[in-house]
Amino acid sequence: MTTLFEQLNELSEGTRKIEDVVSAARDRNRERLEAQRAELKTSVERGRAKAKEDAAGAKAGMKEHWDAVRSSVNQRFAEIRADAEERRKDWDARKAELHADVAEQDAVNAIDLALFVLDEAEYAIADAVIARADADELAKSG
Repeated sequence: MTTLFEQLNELSEGTRKIEDVVSAARDRNRERLEAQRAELKTSVERGRAKAKEDAAGAKAGMKEHWDAVRSSVNQRFAEIRADAEERRKDWDARKAELHADVAEQDAVNAIDLALFVLDEAEYAIADAVIARADADELAKSG
């Protein structure tokens, strides 16, 4: 199972990658964005596999809970990508504009979810570190 600090390093690396995507979006660099999207697709697939592997080692109740959360999130993003692919098949200027609006709103919603989850993760990290410090202190005085 991955340690807290290994996951924090992964989070930091993920943040750097998001900054690269934001930079490419600001520059409107389509070639770079398409390359990053392909990389991200591979990364998402690896993340799903890793989440399944990590969940296999978790306690039964926790495993079921996090499996349900991951499944729900995976299903929603799969639907978003499938809808986007469907819209790309039928291009004209008006439909392209509508597709762009929907894709931008999907990104806004995904970012809102990510920010919420990051807040929750930050709280969980602080709680875990405090719990570990309390356990260590009790073990010393023990």
